[in-house]
Amino acid sequence: MRFSIIIPVYNRPEELEELLQSICAQTGEHDFEVIVIDDGSDKRSNVLVSNYETQIDIKYCFKKNSGPGDSRNYGMKRASGTYFIMLDSDCMLPENYLSIVNDSLKAGYVDAYGGRDEAHESFSSWQKAVNYSMTSLLTTGGLRSKESDNNKFQLRSFNLGISKKAFVVTGGFSKQRIGEDIDLNYKLLEKDCSTKLIDDAFVYHKRRTSLGAFYKQTRNFGAARPILSKMHPGSAKFSYWLPSLFVLGFMLSILMSFTGMLLGIYVYSFYFVCIIIDSYIKNKSIAVGFLSLLSSFTQFFGYGLGYLRTVFRLYIQRKEPRDAFPGMFA
Repeated sequence: MRFSIIIPVYNRPEELEELLQSICAQTGEHDFEVIVIDDGSDKRSNVLVSNYETQIDIKYCFKKNSGPGDSRNYGMKRASGTYFIMLDSDCMLPENYLSIVNDSLKAGYVDAYGGRDEAHESFSSWQKAVNYSMTSLLTTGGLRSKESDNNKFQLRSFNLGISKKAFVVTGGFSKQRIGEDIDLNYKLLEKDCSTKLIDDAFVYHKRRTSLGAFYKQTRNFGAARPILSKMHPGSAKFSYWLPSLFVLGFMLSILMSFTGMLLGIYVYSFYFVCIIIDSYIKNKSIAVGFLSLLSSFTQFFGYGLGYLRTVFRLYIQRKEPRDAFPGMFA
């Protein structure tokens, strides 16, 4: 099996270098190529990529900016492999990643797979806190793992594999800039393609490195979800409302506290303490524990408010998806 590792990049050559170093450090003998698609960057990565040409089979492509999904399609169309692996430029691989994927596909082949993400020991306290918020069962991060129990794990594009056959059948990623991986999930299911979670095939994912950027990212995720539910009828779930209900409940608790009704404040306070303790235990750092409270709060408010905004525009203002959230389709 020949793998084609597809990496879209936009103005992040320093992050790309860490990923390429981790690819070069893979153990075992594997037949693979790397295709870097520079999506109209001002800070190009061509010189960086050329430094690795003697170490691995690597190609560099520069194209007009059209978003990460379209860039991945661009790379897959030019790939020579039979199985494509999508990675984000802000990820790093453990040295046995390709061996784990290869062994898992040999033991039980599927049309597409997804993997988890973890925090590397070298990450900053804030990056570890963001990773906690995006993966913990106490936030919304654990929902994806539960979905893997019924073989409907929702693949995420930072760590995703898809066969050449499935790419052809589904047409790959849509051109939308946000939620394109979720859209691909639904297309895979609609085409009866098999998927699974390869639990041990995790990546170290740096994600966003500032509070503002993380809020914007989660707000966009929330804003995209009602549009995706409308694009794929029957896919909506009650769990998608949970961050919005968290936000509304928190605001209601604050208002009720002014009347002397403190039950809501007590419930939220208990939940916040649980997050701090759980993160402290997992990360062995009290600083990461408190930062995890901040990142989780940011995640809930970003996603929840983004979701409510799009619901209002779709179902109250009766706007079409492209008018409700034009940035998603730009």
